[in-house]
Amino acid sequence: MYIGTHAASAPDRPAVIDAGTGTVLTYRDLDERSNRIAQYLWDIGLRRGDNVALFMENNIRLMEIVWATRRSGLYLTAVNRYLTADEAAYIVDDCDAKVLFSSAARADVAAQLPGRLPQCTHFLMTDGAIPGWEGFEDVVARYPAEKLAEEPLGDLMLYSSGTTGKPKGVKRPLTGARVDTADFISVMIKSWGFDSETVYLSPAPMYHAAPLSYSMAVHHAGGTVVIMPRFDAAEALAVIERYRITHSQWVPTMFVRMLKLPDEQRLGHDLSSHKVAIHAAAPCPPDVKHAMMAWWGPIVHEYYGGTEGNGRTQIGPEEWLAHPGSVGRSIVGVLHICHEDGNEVPTGESGLVYFERDTMPFAYHKDPERTAAAQHPVHKNWSALGDVGYLDAEGYLYLTDRKA
Repeated sequence: MYIGTHAASAPDRPAVIDAGTGTVLTYRDLDERSNRIAQYLWDIGLRRGDNVALFMENNIRLMEIVWATRRSGLYLTAVNRYLTADEAAYIVDDCDAKVLFSSAARADVAAQLPGRLPQCTHFLMTDGAIPGWEGFEDVVARYPAEKLAEEPLGDLMLYSSGTTGKPKGVKRPLTGARVDTADFISVMIKSWGFDSETVYLSPAPMYHAAPLSYSMAVHHAGGTVVIMPRFDAAEALAVIERYRITHSQWVPTMFVRMLKLPDEQRLGHDLSSHKVAIHAAAPCPPDVKHAMMAWWGPIVHEYYGGTEGNGRTQIGPEEWLAHPGSVGRSIVGVLHICHEDGNEVPTGESGLVYFERDTMPFAYHKDPERTAAAQHPVHKNWSALGDVGYLDAEGYLYLTDRKA
């Protein structure tokens, strides 16, 4: 199922809630508004495989744009909202975006972008307009709230952090499936038990892969996504109580900040609705994870994977207590640990972490050399993200370092 299904069966159910303002977007709203945007994108000539870029803060309009591209076969590049004009322009131009969406909150940087983007021909701004930009609401209101005749499944095309050079886009081939099939999201839905009763808290910036992907998975299941404008340790706990959050996703730094709160703030909220807390993105110190489970109970789950989508490991709380420090066993792809020469190492010995898939699942946009560097020297369907680690005798992965 997808948002169109839920809009028909439960139109008034909240699909998105802005925790900062309390604004609610129902499934009817999300379906209709994303349809209007999809109709606009089709009308100006975008077709399956074209690219749209997004440069805004955690704004309730954001998920409308995400779903518009998702249901019209387009790639969406979400740009880090904290970048300078030159940095943002590099990504928007490199991804070949024909349309850029931004917001009044980013107007200071957005105003500098049109002149830097020769390929991008349409600029829409939520919450108003500035020179060079059209008003988002005025434009999309011209289009019907009807779905496109065909709704091919689009995808995200997000960019690496660029710590070892300019950031590069991670491009996965479109599957050719319809948006209402979206089988890849079933991994998330089954892993965490997302359903129509799920109320999922996303406290992180929505330009990251995990918040976007997990929010879409919740919508496929018919649940509610609660977005925080920005992470605040005390406010995150208040939001869990206020909206009866059932599922959430974090990075270890957020755990550390919540653990450092004074007891009257840290322990002053009813968190009984909270059933699943997911974390990833960086190694979590074992003492921090032990402290979180002592506080929240055995609800803390972990996974390891990258924007590239080349593989995935996962570990539940009970498993982790038996294998502290592990990021779990593989649930997508076959793990291999190799020396730099490509030969596999014995169990317990560290090496470069590869995932084996049937085919290479991604490429770095306009960068065949970096794509080739991510592949095993012999087995071209094995790929690595630059992480170093080892496997124990039971197949649990432990990360120890970064090669890149």
